[in-house]
Amino acid sequence: MTIATFDDLLLAARAQPSAQRLLLVFATAHLPDDATAQQRIDFEAGNGGALVPAMCVDKVADELSSFASIALEATQFHMPWCMVFASTLSGVGDQAPSSQSAQSGLERMVESIKLGALADMIAFDTSGNVVLLD
Repeated sequence: MTIATFDDLLLAARAQPSAQRLLLVFATAHLPDDATAQQRIDFEAGNGGALVPAMCVDKVADELSSFASIALEATQFHMPWCMVFASTLSGVGDQAPSSQSAQSGLERMVESIKLGALADMIAFDTSGNVVLLD
């Protein structure tokens, strides 16, 4: 299955033989203080900047109905975000991993985002579409 949207990820997670817990890290874009004039222009146009983890959440796949539901939930924290990174954690049978067991995975994701090591995550924009990062 090709994952082009967050809702595709939800469908894929629900189709797995083991219950899945989604690990989500919402990130903001910041412009470094030492940015060049061109980087500032690009940033103002909505391009570039450094991704900074802003908030994390984990949810069992069945807890979410759609991207719209998690995006709405994120607005309740009044934290602007430009991208959400997702990963999954497999359970055993119909038993999803606990939220407590997801904490170390979320911490690894946050550190990976800070380091720019994004290969093990899928990034989505504020509309729930996959973002391909270089």
